Amino acid sequence: MIRVGNCSGYYGDRISAMREMLEGGDLDYLTGDYLAELTMLILGRDRVKDESLGYAKTFVRQMTESMALAKERGVRIVANAGGLNPAGLAAKLREIAESQGLDIAIAHVEGDDLLARADEFSFGEVMTANAYLGAFGIASAVEGGADVVVTGRVTDASVVVGPAIAHFGWGRDDLDQLAGAVVAGHVIECGTQATGGNFSGFRDIDTSRPLGFPIAEIAEDGSVVITKHDGTGGAVTIDTVTAQLVYEIGGPTYLGPDVSTRLDTMTLTQEGPDRVAISGVVGEPPPATTKVCLNAFGGFRNSVEFLLTGLDIPEKAELIQRQLEAALAAGTVPETVEWQLDRTDTPDPATEAQGTSLLRCHVKSASPDPVGRAFSDAAIQLALASYPGFSVTRPPSAGTPYGIYRPAYVPQSEVPHVVVHAAGRREDIDPPSTVSSPEDDTAWPEAAVQESPAPVGDWVAETVRAPLGRLAHARSGDKGGDANVGVWIPAGHPARDDAYAWLAGFLDEATVRELIREAATLDLEIHPLPNLAAVNIVIHGLLGEGVASSTRLDPQAKGVGEWLRARDCAIPASLLPDAIAEAAL
Repeated sequence: MIRVGNCSGYYGDRISAMREMLEGGDLDYLTGDYLAELTMLILGRDRVKDESLGYAKTFVRQMTESMALAKERGVRIVANAGGLNPAGLAAKLREIAESQGLDIAIAHVEGDDLLARADEFSFGEVMTANAYLGAFGIASAVEGGADVVVTGRVTDASVVVGPAIAHFGWGRDDLDQLAGAVVAGHVIECGTQATGGNFSGFRDIDTSRPLGFPIAEIAEDGSVVITKHDGTGGAVTIDTVTAQLVYEIGGPTYLGPDVSTRLDTMTLTQEGPDRVAISGVVGEPPPATTKVCLNAFGGFRNSVEFLLTGLDIPEKAELIQRQLEAALAAGTVPETVEWQLDRTDTPDPATEAQGTSLLRCHVKSASPDPVGRAFSDAAIQLALASYPGFSVTRPPSAGTPYGIYRPAYVPQSEVPHVVVHAAGRREDIDPPSTVSSPEDDTAWPEAAVQESPAPVGDWVAETVRAPLGRLAHARSGDKGGDANVGVWIPAGHPARDDAYAWLAGFLDEATVRELIREAATLDLEIHPLPNLAAVNIVIHGLLGEGVASSTRLDPQAKGVGEWLRARDCAIPASLLPDAIAEAAL
């Protein structure tokens, strides 16, 4: 068994977490995930300004403080903080180690950056183009004696899978073991989201102290126990682990460059306080292709947010919209003008805030001028000539650049996967020889996944109107322009099987479109996951062209799950807690 901890779930996570994890107890490896699709765009802009950058600067701060402690404790560090410049990050870490008098072997993994081959792969004009590498390069670096391994774009779970491959000597045919480690990596890669962060059951866990970061104890057969250091806040329960398992996924088959992991095969068991065992994960051959994260410059954007207070909200919104669009028509009109009215006002408001709605105008253009001061000034110049109570939430501002995300797919055999060992030796990592689709396949076969059947329940029973969240938990997030919402029945529900049978039958396409009105015209996927008592909903296109260009109030879809939980539904009274059912009758 090896103990693999996490100290970062994103670029900007708690800076003290690395030191806290090293001081908190025994670990063999400490990992960190610093990359997301939006992060790659941020690092791309850094690299445009300074070619020596392109990596996560917060990781450098953490390592400056904690490298000596990691060496003293015998903990190896593996992180994808290299971003667009893993070689530059490795060189920076060597400078730090030398300045502190430390004998540290630092290796890096590269090959994911395909920007120079954008024309070859028909990517178009892009700022970044990074393929998702697997874990075998990390494993080779560890086997070569590296104390620290930094990578560019690998899959989020790979920083955990790589150490397990090295420790247990797994090969590419050990699919079940690899899949178990992928699950371990998926659970802990978002840090405290596995220990109670962003958890709809937060009222039942300890939030009086900073949440502890998670640890995966991985066994040779690929089984895993998720835990955390003693004395830290939060909790590790079946529900906190489930919340992360259903985060940012699609169907039951979780695709990766090393293995296709069957999320519908695992069993979760609460072994004790803050200890959840995961077993029985099945792995299948990976696809022949790997995904490439493409970020392109989209243009410039700006927005203004009007406060509409009191009576006649729709008429006030119509007046300012007509006036502002007329003012814009007198100059250079932005290519895109989008309006959003959020009716957050209430009848007979006790406070001004309760009587106020928000009207947002978003504009986009290929050049900065139409969305710059010309737009902001046009809005503010209406202040004394528009609706009663005219007010905006912030002063005029200049337009800002934004990016567009889209995925591409290339054969794994076309992507270099190179380990640069601490002494400078370069080693090529071969792609998998056994794959689940033809070599010329150009897309991950996400539409061809094997589905698990939903349970069938006969619900001719008395129902009551109650928020769905009084029965189920949920977790939502972004994946490019798509959003996913995982909904599941809590592990402690006294009739969990019956409740899940109802949930799986209830959340069909028509119901999802009714409850999440923004999904009314969008493509949906709905996947039952009976082993987790969960249903995963994928809403294609909810976030437009990705987080960086989305104009939604919640551009990363983090709140969609909580919105769904707040919707009133006709729920069988027998499935609800007695107090809630009685109050609803």
